[in-house]
Amino acid sequence: MSSAFECNEGYVPNSVSSTTRVKNSTIVKPFVYGNTAKYFGKKREEDGHTHEWSFYLKPYENEDPSTYIQRVQIKLHDSYPNPNRVLTKAPYEVRETGWGEFEITVKIYFVDPNEKPLTIFHLLKLFSTDPEVIQSKRHLVNEYYDEMVFHEPSHFFHQLLMNSKPLTEGIYEHETNFKEKEEQTLEKMENARQIIRNEISDLRERLKLSQDKMQLLKEKIESDDLAADDVI
Repeated sequence: MSSAFECNEGYVPNSVSSTTRVKNSTIVKPFVYGNTAKYFGKKREEDGHTHEWSFYLKPYENEDPSTYIQRVQIKLHDSYPNPNRVLTKAPYEVRETGWGEFEITVKIYFVDPNEKPLTIFHLLKLFSTDPEVIQSKRHLVNEYYDEMVFHEPSHFFHQLLMNSKPLTEGIYEHETNFKEKEEQTLEKMENARQIIRNEISDLRERLKLSQDKMQLLKEKIESDDLAADDVI
């Protein structure tokens, strides 16, 4: 990334490039957020906690989002010490223990102050009906895919978005195979469309049969009326 666009936390760009927008430009930054949790096997005596858990927000692709994200504020339940956690470097993660599920509020602030902060909500999940999770043989995974969409960002911010460095040199992957999940979802959607198409085709055939029957009945009634007139 060019040093002309490097900035420290709290830096507010004031050049023309910081406010001039890149017309007809849309940049999409996919990300993953969610939590994992693992049962202790029993309630912890000192505080009654039953699980260790981790909430995280990270880029979908292997890139360092701290280039364009200034900070991430994670609001936990008020029963936790320091419930407002502020993170400035990726991966944005909070590790804790607990016994109950609650909603986590996440607010993402960008390096360009002209970009509005993004707020997302996540229900921390601890419990599962999966026998292996219940028996602590593996941890629970509850994560989602989403996207940050930047429409006509400033020239300054555009450069930051386009010049992210890799987050890690090693293998970068997620707990969930989102490509496979997308393919499965698309397959289910196509199957549903086919079912609907078949039902529509069936309804059309039934409608045509009903119309044909009505036409035959109408012709019979008209024929009977003519026959009655002839008798009179």
